[in-house]
Amino acid sequence: MASLRVKRVDWLIGITVLGSMLMVWLVLVGFDAMYQFVRQLSFVGRNGYTLSNAIFYIVVTLPRRMYEMFSFSALIGGLMGLGGLAATGELTALRAAGLSRLRIALSVVGVVTVLVAAVVIMGETVGPWGDQQAQALTLRMRSGGSLGLTSSGLWARDGDRIINAKNSTLRNAGDHAFVQLIDVRVFTLTPDGRQLSRFDQANTAEQVGKEWVLDHVRTTTLDDKGVHSSTSAGERWDSRLDPEVLQQSLIQPQYLAMRDLQHIIAYKQKNGENTRPYETPFWGRVMYPLNVLVLVLCTMPFAFGALRSGGLGKRIFMGMIIAISWYFVQKAIVSFGTVYGVPPLAANVLPAMLMVFIAFFYFRKHA
Repeated sequence: MASLRVKRVDWLIGITVLGSMLMVWLVLVGFDAMYQFVRQLSFVGRNGYTLSNAIFYIVVTLPRRMYEMFSFSALIGGLMGLGGLAATGELTALRAAGLSRLRIALSVVGVVTVLVAAVVIMGETVGPWGDQQAQALTLRMRSGGSLGLTSSGLWARDGDRIINAKNSTLRNAGDHAFVQLIDVRVFTLTPDGRQLSRFDQANTAEQVGKEWVLDHVRTTTLDDKGVHSSTSAGERWDSRLDPEVLQQSLIQPQYLAMRDLQHIIAYKQKNGENTRPYETPFWGRVMYPLNVLVLVLCTMPFAFGALRSGGLGKRIFMGMIIAISWYFVQKAIVSFGTVYGVPPLAANVLPAMLMVFIAFFYFRKHA
């Protein structure tokens, strides 16, 4: 245990790697944000979309972009940091002083651990909030202001009715996917728009053909004689809501926080629906810290080998190749697991375990 105590050498390695990591992170996030900003500029002038709206969109989605780019930044930054120490001979001196390759790699992982904890918190709080704000802005633009997205769910104006859905998901039916609104409330106003004449509350609202159907509806009407209530198992709903626009309002599952994914999974399990499209990103988020740490640990051997004699360009190139390869291998394993019915948790754990297996034999051989 004494060898795992933080020493001056850990500070040397940590500060060097941290500087490289933050620089790579800034560059990757910056390029991604700039690319998206150029895309947003093409929407300026449509339905009142302004330059300030485009800037707001980029700013609120920055936390999510930082979350997505962190694993690649940690990998490339780690290689650059140790590669820099190798280029100056400091890495060789550390090895000559008795530090094993595993011990040096663990110093890098220690720095990444501190950062990944902060990134996970950001990815579960500010990130989803920012995506919701960006989606609400996009939805208002594409619907001409008739639809809105807030913390209380989806809001829409449909003639003399105001519609609120606490949540919404995509439901698959054969080869087609359609929007399912969850926990729906429909407020019907009087012709003058000053009073409420009817209130409908339904478990769900789904589009069937060209019509909408409310499920398990409780209806309350208000008139001169008082308040009247009734319930029904299902009811047709004459609405002009555009399903295509509603589909665009849905935040992609991989952008949702774990608590939101859990809520949707529980709802779909209760109703006997397929939960895999939401379980896969849920377990991906759960495994995110482990995947980042394992990826960094298992790529550190490159800093002791060929990269020792290479320059900055070679280290960046190798880091990008490893990061891209890891991304596709991980996605492939998870996709195969989905196709062949492997539990989402096992499909997400398997790539990390493979990397740990490879790293174990490497560090055991090169102690």
